[in-house]
Amino acid sequence: MSKIKVLVLPSDKTGVGKFRSVDPHVMLQNLYPDDFHVDIDYEPKINDVNYWKQYQIVHFHRSIGHDYDMAVQVIQTLNNLGIVTIMDLDDYWLPTKEHPIHHLILQNKINQKIMANLKVAGYVTTTTPLFAKEIEKLNKNVFVLPNAINPNEPQFKSETQPSDRLRFGWLGGSSHLHDLKLLDGTFNRLNSLKDKFSVYLCGFDTRGTVTEVNKQTGEQKQRPIKPEETVWARYEEIFTDKYRLVTNEQKEELIKFKEGDLVNPNFPTYNRIWTKPVTSYASNYRWFDVSLAPIKNHIFNRVKSQLKVIEAGFYKKAIIASNVGPYTIDLKHSLKNGEFTDGNALLVDEVRSGDWAKYMKKLIDNPNWAQDLGERLYETVKDRYDLNIVTKERAELYKTLIK
Repeated sequence: MSKIKVLVLPSDKTGVGKFRSVDPHVMLQNLYPDDFHVDIDYEPKINDVNYWKQYQIVHFHRSIGHDYDMAVQVIQTLNNLGIVTIMDLDDYWLPTKEHPIHHLILQNKINQKIMANLKVAGYVTTTTPLFAKEIEKLNKNVFVLPNAINPNEPQFKSETQPSDRLRFGWLGGSSHLHDLKLLDGTFNRLNSLKDKFSVYLCGFDTRGTVTEVNKQTGEQKQRPIKPEETVWARYEEIFTDKYRLVTNEQKEELIKFKEGDLVNPNFPTYNRIWTKPVTSYASNYRWFDVSLAPIKNHIFNRVKSQLKVIEAGFYKKAIIASNVGPYTIDLKHSLKNGEFTDGNALLVDEVRSGDWAKYMKKLIDNPNWAQDLGERLYETVKDRYDLNIVTKERAELYKTLIK
């Protein structure tokens, strides 16, 4: 049997492209070189039919090319040529109103265009069974290929140094303000214990622009955003209880917003970790013992990937997470009547916001249990979300689709 030629069209060169397009197919080529030939192209030759005819499978994330309106026609053309089209999707097509790009999506009708792509794609791959059920309303040919970790990737092998404090951490991007607001008041409740724990805010980034509109003329001008205007400054206020968790001396240092990590042994309670590229960001898990994963309960979050669970698990970190959607797939609450039981996580119901501090205090008082939870989570994820194993599932799927 000749090799199956697969064309992969990533949507970007950042996290989504890495986890959903590039890494899975590089692994596919490496593990099954006799069965597959993979090409990855960020700028496909949209109008060249001979370009497309080289391939038996075209895998794309969300859309083909930058022109959503043309994408539907291209997908239909490929279908008519007998080429298997696989659309991958990892996020719900319409973020909620509080998401930074909600209005942009609506204004450009991108949600409708993504849905149109879903309807005409031959097959769809996605991250979780929860999202698959939602996608099935538009396309019945949907398969779950979860986000997965290559355990040999250097950024997942950084060593955590011992500490006499229990360390909590959050690692993420700039669209999670409303999720992190679930932690409002948490660090105030823990203030009396601040000599026993540390917190690490990872991903800090002050880059960006602000658009200012002249009310009289309507003229729009862009300027660089001031550090104190960024969402990361708001994040920091949550994690420091508006700087009440830190000394005046540390606060003065923090509000200078100098680029780079701010980890000072003289001020161990709060630590700022600067943003890293997608190829090394996960090394930030080395800083802490317990991952915090708050998300609000709405459709966009309910069908998200459980990547935070997977990453924490591969790093053998304990996790305290919202009892919502993706975090209910693999996590089992481990506290009953105040006593630790056989679960692998601590889950917080949205209506019980005080439980964030309650569970953090429980682990501060019982640091060995944090280590045990991390080991249990590792056992949960180490096989199911190993990229080698998920790639085997992908290879089997692709072979069935071209028969």
